Amino acid sequence: MKARLNKQQIPCREAEYYERCADGTAVCRLCPHNCRLKEGARGHCRSRMNREGRLWTDAYGKVCAVQVDPVEKKPLLHFHPGDDCLSLAAAGCNLSCRNCQNWRISQAAPDELDFRCLAPDDVVALAEKASCRLVAYTYTEPLTYLEYTRDCARACSEAGLQNILVTAGYVNEAPLKDLLPYVSAANVDLKSFSDNLYKSVCGASLAPVLRSLELMKEAGVWIEITNLLIPGVNDDMEMIRRMCRWLAAHGFGENPLHFTRFFPQYRMSELYPTPVRTLVRAREVAAECGIRHVYLGNV
Repeated sequence: MKARLNKQQIPCREAEYYERCADGTAVCRLCPHNCRLKEGARGHCRSRMNREGRLWTDAYGKVCAVQVDPVEKKPLLHFHPGDDCLSLAAAGCNLSCRNCQNWRISQAAPDELDFRCLAPDDVVALAEKASCRLVAYTYTEPLTYLEYTRDCARACSEAGLQNILVTAGYVNEAPLKDLLPYVSAANVDLKSFSDNLYKSVCGASLAPVLRSLELMKEAGVWIEITNLLIPGVNDDMEMIRRMCRWLAAHGFGENPLHFTRFFPQYRMSELYPTPVRTLVRAREVAAECGIRHVYLGNV
């Protein structure tokens, strides 16, 4: 089910989670960037824009990718194994990872891409037509169009479907708490355990991601964690050990941890693929720290 260009006009949707300022700027409070936007400016995510002092979400209902995937592709290995899920995305991401595999849609504004107009009820109908009891918000960063993700997740939940969030977890607490009642499972991409690397490689910071993990766990969401190992960037075993110790100490010892192999792409095309021995060693370190379920991806 490839997204197709749809000329239908979608009514503008005012964003939530922002503040209007007397000088005509708008301060977005969706994520820790807290972008202060002048008239006509877009946020770091490219999908939220100031128009006449109000913040609008341009991504609402504009689906640039939709298809049926095995749930293991998310990756989720301990949540409904063997089932398929309807996967969808709109444009935008509030990270700028130099290694992004979906940069053509994550690093674009919604109107720069072909899209298909899907209201929340349309998502339910598509999932049921495809015989999918699971719906995944994935490929880009579903938290940057959180209003749409939440409305779709609520409609799916009311129809008896379960929702999956595939995310980097870079979001403020209040918006995340509004979404979590409708989320059954999540795969969180924990980029590294270094704030400096988060800033230099992803244009973000570590602490909000760790807080998102805690909030998801408190809400009863099933969590699996992905850590992409990039040679010479975040494959230091002592940093991996610190990460795994933090996970074990904060109640994530039973949650699957996926160490994934990097392949050169986007702005890191000069690097080489992660040696498999690096992933094997990371798995050994994780086990030593008390992580019971460790998987290797892209090998």
